[in-house]
Amino acid sequence: MASNTDIVIIGGGHNGLVCAFYLARAGLKVVVLERRSVIGGAAVTEEFHPGFRNSTASYTVSLLNPKVIADMELARHGLRIVERRMSNFLPLPDGRFLEAGQGITAASVAQFSHRDAERLPDYERRLEAVADVMRALVLETPPNLPGGGWLEVLPELLKSASLARRLGGLDLTGRRDVLDLFAKSAGDWLDGWFESDPIKALFGFDSVVGNYASPYTPGSAYVLLHHVFGEVNGKRGAWGHAIGGMGAITQAMGAACRDVGVDIRMDAEVTEVLTERGRAVGVATASGDVVRARAIVANIHPRLLFDRLVDPAVVPADFLERISRYASGSATFRMNVALSELPRFTVKPEPGDHLTAGIILAPSLAYMDRAHAEARLNGWSSQPIIEMLIPSTLDDSLAPSGAHVASLFCQHVTPQFTDGSDWEDHRQAIADLMLDTVDRWAPGFKASVIGHLALSPVDLERRFGLVGGDIFHGRLTLDQVFSARPVVGHADHRMPVPGLYLCGSGAHPGGGVTGAPGHNAARVILRQFKPG
Repeated sequence: MASNTDIVIIGGGHNGLVCAFYLARAGLKVVVLERRSVIGGAAVTEEFHPGFRNSTASYTVSLLNPKVIADMELARHGLRIVERRMSNFLPLPDGRFLEAGQGITAASVAQFSHRDAERLPDYERRLEAVADVMRALVLETPPNLPGGGWLEVLPELLKSASLARRLGGLDLTGRRDVLDLFAKSAGDWLDGWFESDPIKALFGFDSVVGNYASPYTPGSAYVLLHHVFGEVNGKRGAWGHAIGGMGAITQAMGAACRDVGVDIRMDAEVTEVLTERGRAVGVATASGDVVRARAIVANIHPRLLFDRLVDPAVVPADFLERISRYASGSATFRMNVALSELPRFTVKPEPGDHLTAGIILAPSLAYMDRAHAEARLNGWSSQPIIEMLIPSTLDDSLAPSGAHVASLFCQHVTPQFTDGSDWEDHRQAIADLMLDTVDRWAPGFKASVIGHLALSPVDLERRFGLVGGDIFHGRLTLDQVFSARPVVGHADHRMPVPGLYLCGSGAHPGGGVTGAPGHNAARVILRQFKPG
């Protein structure tokens, strides 16, 4: 069957839905084609064990942009986000623990170092000053570096001047901090601020989330910075839970899209981007349907787009070569766990606000560094880094009465084995390792497990299109952020094939459930395509 529309969006993940909303609201006819039977991409809520539901991949809220929430009226469409009652909880081998949250962090840090507690306000102020500048850039298209004449170059020079003015608003200390946070390792940055291991571990964990790296890998400080851009219910830097799981976000987005006339089609896998005379003119699906359009917008990983869907004959050779080297792989092993009861941590066995927190099982930067080195050497770490969240402490809709669900975000594991073995050979053993690791901190945890879903990097790629299990659609390294994302010369969402655009996390500002790439891509597309 053949049909025509203004815009076809490949992929019904959150950025595709955001992009579709803005385009349709402006009057364009938009069709979204989603491969799976549910919209949402990696932001979905699914039943993983009878009676137990959880956010399958992405699992917590902070980076979702306030403008997107407001414009799409997500609250009106049923989205409710609640804050954690404690931000983070870090148990330690010596029987102590660190708690972080509004009004409690400094006192908790002081038990390890009074000096560190005194330095916290200055650290937070300086980090927030840089985050404010970067937060303002999230919804801006980066300066592009096109070829051609002055008509193409001049607008990009003006963008560069605007960026310079924003950075110029920082004092000299702030400008030096920008350089440090873009170039240094998180470990070096944090070692310069603090002397005690727990607070460095707490902050340093953000630098390895979704990042196959040590906290001492140069550039990892930027990943730390990336994770402090967000806010929940107007509170900057806060993290929360969507009631109903992350799928509640994308279901609300889907409802907003349908309100403005977006045609969302599930079970519609795109197998080819059709081109004529070098221009993208439509798509073909696995079922044999053809949808022709004025523009094709890809909400998929850029390597999947150019490796599988676009005829390489119409793509410049240099671009193809660079996309083939686009680094993607986050060493993530993601588990959803059904529990008969709440865990009891040795250091704090009774239930409390700490069970609503992000529970970090990695007591020092050195521990994280060893986990990365061992995974590089052996394929996985025998002492992994785990963040556990128990969303059912804040949302009783996810599990039967008295029972609970836990999200385990585990690192480090290799995206691909080099010894010829397959993830099928190792998945269950590594799942058991992760459960045993939690059990060491909370004895009885493993015995309380009713069932679980374990997703290796390969599983994340097959199910959600996350190449190498990379939750960001490509590493957030200096050569792959801002004007270089995904490739220098194409930071403005326009791909080298006319009529083809990128709106997913492979575009600026990168990964996380932000909606920003979709928002920014729609703005670029609307400058070129008018309704009718």
